[in-house]
Amino acid sequence: MNSNSPKRHSISMHPVHVKRRQRGLAVIIATLIVLIGATIYIAVERSNVRNPGDFEGDGNGVVEMVEIEPGSSVSAVGPELEQRGIVKSNAAFQSAAANEPKAAQVPPGVYRLQQQMSAAAAVAAFVNPANRVQSLDIANGATLMDVRVVGGSVRPGIFSQIHDVMCAQSTDNCLSVDELEDVAANVDPAELGAPQWALDKVRAQGANPRRLEGLIEPGEYVLSPNSTAQEVLTQLLTASTKSYNETNILERAQTIGLTPYELLTAASLVEREAPAGDFDKVARVILNRLDEDMRLEFDSTVNYDLEDQEVATTDEDRARETPWNTYAKVGLPDTPIASPSLDAIKAMENPADGDWLFFVTVDQKGTTEFNRTFEEHQQDMQKSIDNGVLDSKR
Repeated sequence: MNSNSPKRHSISMHPVHVKRRQRGLAVIIATLIVLIGATIYIAVERSNVRNPGDFEGDGNGVVEMVEIEPGSSVSAVGPELEQRGIVKSNAAFQSAAANEPKAAQVPPGVYRLQQQMSAAAAVAAFVNPANRVQSLDIANGATLMDVRVVGGSVRPGIFSQIHDVMCAQSTDNCLSVDELEDVAANVDPAELGAPQWALDKVRAQGANPRRLEGLIEPGEYVLSPNSTAQEVLTQLLTASTKSYNETNILERAQTIGLTPYELLTAASLVEREAPAGDFDKVARVILNRLDEDMRLEFDSTVNYDLEDQEVATTDEDRARETPWNTYAKVGLPDTPIASPSLDAIKAMENPADGDWLFFVTVDQKGTTEFNRTFEEHQQDMQKSIDNGVLDSKR
């Protein structure tokens, strides 16, 4: 080899430079992947906004009750529908509602829908009056059993009302009055949600469906068409117990010298005996007569278990010894005789001031006179008879 020939130097890549190039390439690739992924995500999201997710069809058969509250609207329940799986997306529901002119005219109420409905099907369900659930409306002074009025019609009891509402919702689950009475008579009241302060008194009545009298508060209830008789009564009693306890019934009963159950019983007498505006006065009469160990002698307690009822009662009826007849027994009836309103309960909790021992309605307008002496009361009784208020139709 010619020693004068130039030397050749081999060029070799140092390992450090190789790793740096590899890292750079990896970063570039990773960045591209992130960018591509972000681009795809944004495109999908934009597509979802333009074409929100939706179920197909009229639902999967699982019934759901949805309430539109007074002052609210169909559109306002959209988020709830999505959350409960009734519609797939609120966006789809809002779009369907906007395209249905009748959606803005849907009245407040409870509506029957299903899980997994298309947005259009859900809106159509609200618009269709047939899906508006018939509610159970229990009137002030209602009783568990039907009442037949002398010379008049039959006033449906709470059990009959439940039967009618359940049958109107579903022929497959048309609860009978017998089923409801059986549960009321035989299922322990604690399981049904009765208040703790009423349990002993209710149990003492044995297997009598009337033992739950007064424990269901008047008001409007929405019943599930799939509920059993026990579930329905549990729903009603649980809600009523909560409402009664919120009146501070435990402390107020102690203040007026009664137990909470006695206060509820007395309130049922107020509900059945007192005209509007005089609840607190009748409450005071009850307490005054109890304090003086006088019999209450309320015709409503005579009527309670009669097959045919009217304002005026007969001497024979008043002589009957029953757990409720306050002409034949001292003190309050053994149970309430009706469902008292919260107004009646509050009247017992906060009675008017007065020394009255007697009262009677003296005319067809409902004018009621309150007296301390029996002589004054007799004079007003005669007015009542003369005006046809206490005129028996039997």
